[in-house]
Amino acid sequence: MSINDPRWGNQGNDDDKRGDKGRGDNQGPPDLEEVWRDFNQRLSGMFGNKDRGTGGRGTGGGGPQFPQFSFRQFGGGIGVLLLLLLGVWLASGFYTVNANERGVVLRFGKLVETTEPGLRWRFPAPVETHEIVDLSGVRTVEVGYRGSERNKQLREALMLTEDANIINIQFAVQYILKSPEDYLFNNRDPEDSVIQAAETAMREIVGKNRMDFVLYEGREAMASNSQQMLQAILDRYQTGILISRVTMQNAQPPEQVQAAFDDAVKAGQDRERLRNEGEAYRNDIVPRARGAAARLLEEANAYRERVVANAEGEASRFNQVYAEYSRAPVVTRERLYLETMQQVLGSTSKIMVNNERGGGNVLLMPLDRLLQGGAAGGDTRLLPQVSSAPSTSARTELPFDPRDRDMMRNRDLGVRQ
Repeated sequence: MSINDPRWGNQGNDDDKRGDKGRGDNQGPPDLEEVWRDFNQRLSGMFGNKDRGTGGRGTGGGGPQFPQFSFRQFGGGIGVLLLLLLGVWLASGFYTVNANERGVVLRFGKLVETTEPGLRWRFPAPVETHEIVDLSGVRTVEVGYRGSERNKQLREALMLTEDANIINIQFAVQYILKSPEDYLFNNRDPEDSVIQAAETAMREIVGKNRMDFVLYEGREAMASNSQQMLQAILDRYQTGILISRVTMQNAQPPEQVQAAFDDAVKAGQDRERLRNEGEAYRNDIVPRARGAAARLLEEANAYRERVVANAEGEASRFNQVYAEYSRAPVVTRERLYLETMQQVLGSTSKIMVNNERGGGNVLLMPLDRLLQGGAAGGDTRLLPQVSSAPSTSARTELPFDPRDRDMMRNRDLGVRQ
């Protein structure tokens, strides 16, 4: 039966014949309520309701009875459901951007705007979508290894130095984002771009330096120079990436020549040790020699000053004595004699007594021998008789004046004889 038949779905239904009388032979679209009623009847028949004349509403038959619904009953509910679905769809456009993030809104895949932190809204999908980009998070890529230093990537790690030596370099690059738009849209794989640019920069730096510089003293300089060069490359590519740090993890020769290289390193270390020992010996000897030379020089200068000062003092004294001698020759000559004898005889232990009244003999008293003999345990009976006290008394009891002119005359005569 055609769907345009006005009796479509109403065959064998006596109740529907009453509806056909109202329509007559009008050729129009079927009534939705009649279609729905026919659907209910067919559904009841499938479950055992054989009474098709009642349209499924009678009590005959042993099959289950289903409630009869009308299409108009669902008119208001469908509208509410549509409104609810529309509200859920619009609410799906809300999203949150944290303080260290930025949101990038895309409208049919095209960049529309970049949103700041906070609660934001966009048109729901598929009209608009968004991407959350973390700007402050530090990302790390590894060049020459993956995960640990043992997991080497020789294709990235082996590099050639200026003096044609092959070395194995492993380093890590840490970076953050400074432009979320460039990071998302200017590069297909930003991490791979960082790895390749870092390898390029490091190879250029290693190729301009010798092996000893790369392995030992040049690590910090290489890290700093590679960071600057890597940042310049990424800025030229407009990747929106800011390099924060380049860390050298390991730099060593290949495993095939590691033993020979260790021997060369030990020889270099022995050379440096011997050189340092020589420097230490020189630093110990040279200051001592310079100090001894300075001491001798100062002593010579002091001796010269002392000799010159003594000579000048003696000359001045001689001039003064000569001036006094010119005024009183006799007195000056006698004073000089007495001072000289006092100097000569001041340190001797012998006492000479001149007794002119007793016959003019000079009495010698060897007190030094007598004192030595007494100390050695000899005969000391004569010690009280020849002690220094009698000699002092004898010296003090002299009946003549040492400055007597007669004594001076006798002395001059004795010298002349």
